[in-house]
Amino acid sequence: MRSIVLTGAIVASLVVSTGAALAQKPGGVMKMYHRDNPPSLSIHEEATNSTVIPMMSVMNNLVIFDQNKPQNSPDDVVPDLAKSWSWSADGKDLTFKLQEGVTWHDGKPFTAKDVVCTFDMLMGKGENKLRRNPRIYWYHNVDNVTADSELQATVHLKRPQPSLLTMLASGYSPVYACHVPAAQMRTKPIGTGPFKFVEFKQNEGIKLTKNKDYWKKGRPYLDGIEFTIVPNRGTAMLSFVSGRFDIVYPWEVTIPLLKDLKQQKPDLNCVVTSMNNSTNLILNRDAPPFDSADLRRALQLAMDRKAFIDIINQGDAQEGGVMQPPKDGVWGMPEEMYRSIPEYGPDVAKKREEARALMKKAGYGPDKHLKLKIATRGISLYKDPAVILAGQLKEIWIDADVEIIETAQWYPRIGRKDYQVGLNTTGNGVDDPDQNYYENFACKSERNYTGYCNPEIEKLFDVQSQEKDIEKRKKMVWEIDKKLLEDGARPIIMWNRAATCMQPFVKGYVPQVNSVYNGFRFEDVWLDK
Repeated sequence: MRSIVLTGAIVASLVVSTGAALAQKPGGVMKMYHRDNPPSLSIHEEATNSTVIPMMSVMNNLVIFDQNKPQNSPDDVVPDLAKSWSWSADGKDLTFKLQEGVTWHDGKPFTAKDVVCTFDMLMGKGENKLRRNPRIYWYHNVDNVTADSELQATVHLKRPQPSLLTMLASGYSPVYACHVPAAQMRTKPIGTGPFKFVEFKQNEGIKLTKNKDYWKKGRPYLDGIEFTIVPNRGTAMLSFVSGRFDIVYPWEVTIPLLKDLKQQKPDLNCVVTSMNNSTNLILNRDAPPFDSADLRRALQLAMDRKAFIDIINQGDAQEGGVMQPPKDGVWGMPEEMYRSIPEYGPDVAKKREEARALMKKAGYGPDKHLKLKIATRGISLYKDPAVILAGQLKEIWIDADVEIIETAQWYPRIGRKDYQVGLNTTGNGVDDPDQNYYENFACKSERNYTGYCNPEIEKLFDVQSQEKDIEKRKKMVWEIDKKLLEDGARPIIMWNRAATCMQPFVKGYVPQVNSVYNGFRFEDVWLDK
């Protein structure tokens, strides 16, 4: 017997949107600066919000997180291309009833076959082949997907997995068209979303225009969106203050920058939030010198995490484990449990003394330093902490140079393990253990950049994934998190917080506190001018 879910939520959503619509002003082109050149425009092939932020509004998902609520949670998943859904009694079949009258931007009808093609592509079964498939492990539990009719599709699972619906609500989970080749999606994407793709000029910008035939009547309000690529953050901020841009690239305003901006223009609307994004180390375990467990541990012990937070964020960031810490995060472990892990304790002097002992054991010391390169991506979110890391490693006789790698090369480089140590950031597609664990720590995942593999812990991923009781599942997640930190799977430095600033006339955009990928549909955004 099947139980239909979300009927009440649908009604509530309609009431809220109908009431809010009375105040909106249609028209205008929103101008946003973009921090770098996206590696491609195909969301399913990339692992960066440099692609998701401009392209999420071109696409639709089956379901989506409520764009007007700051925290993503299972209770806030709302309809998109699916108008309703239901689970089978055994929790292994998820059936979606689809919206009628939806067309792709080229005029072709959207049907359940497109849902099947998307899943087949992501699972590596279809004729449409992805060049890269960074989230294939999101769907490792999917057995197959069937089109029951033109407007109904069912996802058949190998075992129960309650969080699948949550992962399908991510900006990383759009539906692709059967008739559009994957290669075209990299340069000229076609979707069903509120905005149509117009052009992408490398190192210049991206233009979108209003989809006048959008299936959600009355949306979007904007006539278009223009993203201008400005790699230098200082230049971008000056342009924003001068009025060239209506909104900054999300979370690009650091806490120190925020004070400067507000002094220059007090009427700016700036919202400081966390965003489920951690700064972390990736260590190449398969090559010297970090095929040595002692040297990997020495790096972890050398770090002063509070110093990172104080220097970069003036104290406004969080320490935490593999899952985003509470209260913005849903699944993070308690503070006392986190502090019980030796590498994450507060006594920096003691930890560095232990690190130097490990370095001596490996043959290094005051007269023999280890020389290496810290690889990092060429944007400030990565570069700034990489410089701090290089300074801290001097305390344990490591001389490190920072190697800057452009975005288009960053993910291919680390994917083929062409690095020694990397200063990385990890933004989780959704705040859910299934996404984080399977994508970043499963032995065979493309996104497991360090090559970490522990089959015993991976078995625990499946155990927690099937648990329906959230409180029971949390305790399982905390134990897994603790084991991953103890193993040095991907050492966490800090969980980032920053501001998103808008001109006072930008309305309807809500920054999310536990995702950097899921809040960019922009169909409810409007300009009050």
